[in-house]
Amino acid sequence: MSTRGTHPGPSRKSQPTFRSRAHQHTAASAFVRDADRYHDARPTYPSAVLSLVDDATTVCDIGAGTGKLTQLLNDDTRTTYACDPSADMARVLHTQLPEVPVWRATAEATGLGDNSVDAITCAQTWHWVDAHEASSEADRVIRPGGTLMLCWNTLAVRHPWVLRLSRIMHSGDVQREGFYPTVAAPWRLEREVRTEWVDMIAVEDCFELMATRSYWLKANENTRAKMEANLSWYLYDRLGFDRGQTIPLPYRTDAFAYRR
Repeated sequence: MSTRGTHPGPSRKSQPTFRSRAHQHTAASAFVRDADRYHDARPTYPSAVLSLVDDATTVCDIGAGTGKLTQLLNDDTRTTYACDPSADMARVLHTQLPEVPVWRATAEATGLGDNSVDAITCAQTWHWVDAHEASSEADRVIRPGGTLMLCWNTLAVRHPWVLRLSRIMHSGDVQREGFYPTVAAPWRLEREVRTEWVDMIAVEDCFELMATRSYWLKANENTRAKMEANLSWYLYDRLGFDRGQTIPLPYRTDAFAYRR
């Protein structure tokens, strides 16, 4: 197996790199399908990230996907909206949270009115957008004193076995520990939350998690077969997990609140 060689350490990048805006758009477009699998496989976010928008009474979750963060935001203390460019993602979100208005839009063109929300949130989204255009759009739609909140779940690759797992799955190692996202003026970082936590996951669900990554979604059948074989060897032969076992998968969450 190719996974048995010498491997480099964790990424030193602050964010994924793309050859061009077209390349970035093509990578992001992988998520137009398999939304049901995405919803079942991806974890939620730690509730600590909500502290960054605790004073917002009207929030729009942009690039909301199937609503992992939207569900946390959606309570009696605030009015919550959501949008995503993928029709399949929006379909699942509406099924999960029928009371939340959801429409198809991007962070660069939200469809919101001027000064219409107290906060915008973007979870697992900002690295897919044009940061300058999205920052300008947030400036247009967020009321004075409001918040732009960005957050990411990343596999906690400071654990060597998780780093190797992330490389096999082509996931979880795109932003170095301690990174800051690119956000344009007039936004300034005000607060941040960084925490590590554990998702208890069935070992077989690691294959489902791998199948929600953009690399897998764009891959051909031969590449997917190799990825599955590598992951099977690593989980069952190298790490010695048993089929049907529940394993502790460490995550790192990085969340940032910006104000003008």
